[in-house]
Amino acid sequence: MKIDLSITIGKLKLKNPVLLASGTVGYGNEIAQYTDLSKLGGIVTKSLSLKPRKGNPPQRIVETPSGMLNAIGLANVGVEAFIKEKIPFLKELDTTIICNIAASTIEEYVECTKILEPEDTIKAFEINVSCPNVKEGGLEFGNDTKAVGRITEQVRAVTKKPLIIKLSPNVSRISDFAKVIKQEGGDAVSAINTLVGTSFNIMTRRPKIKNITGGLSGPAIKPVALAKVLEISRNVDIPIIGIGGIMNWMDVVEFMIAGASAIQLGTVNFINPNAGVEIIEGLKSYCEKTSLTKLSGLTASYQI
Repeated sequence: MKIDLSITIGKLKLKNPVLLASGTVGYGNEIAQYTDLSKLGGIVTKSLSLKPRKGNPPQRIVETPSGMLNAIGLANVGVEAFIKEKIPFLKELDTTIICNIAASTIEEYVECTKILEPEDTIKAFEINVSCPNVKEGGLEFGNDTKAVGRITEQVRAVTKKPLIIKLSPNVSRISDFAKVIKQEGGDAVSAINTLVGTSFNIMTRRPKIKNITGGLSGPAIKPVALAKVLEISRNVDIPIIGIGGIMNWMDVVEFMIAGASAIQLGTVNFINPNAGVEIIEGLKSYCEKTSLTKLSGLTASYQI
């Protein structure tokens, strides 16, 4: 039986729905020796800002039950170094490259996108709106529907490539944000980014993370992520890339049943760098067992 694992998100075509999430595999070369990147649907680069960022001081990663907290602080090489030092490696890969962009002003989002737009290696942009808006006193862009709408509108104006907005789960109605993104020309949403969490050392009585709070990821957040994906799919007709605690092919199937067209692997990459390839094989076997010839048929095939 011939099985079609390919999926389409707007104008973006992927050989399969398995993407590696931003911030968990660097710029691809860090994980290349441990897995065959050409077998994956794509790679989402580490967040890029206009200028290089050192990120937060350590300690900035803490293990938690069924997950991890991170407060890396969007450390990255900056756009210019990315083009000179990272694009040459990415260009040689037989997989789709999606560039994640982070910023502290709307103007910075736009400028980053404009600089990267001519790069043929980059097939789509994922905009990380879980960043502090310095002009509004540090409130996250992702907590304000109007700010997310303005980012989508203004970035859309400077790129013809597929535009994906990565949504924060730390809001009351995530579907309201997806609606605004669709209205302003966004092609898809990624859901979800990390949950806010913290952890304490009971002997020092101090936070384990220097930044005090961090982003919680891993299997612990999967039920929350599934519920957010389901909420979006019930209320907004927009492609969804599901993220949050995916560890195996069964988790992928769950996300697709909930309404995701594709998924991203994050925390699992630190445990098993070859998880993506293994999951693709698992999805093939699942399709064979269930006589499913086209995997994309799972998405929106159920009325929940």
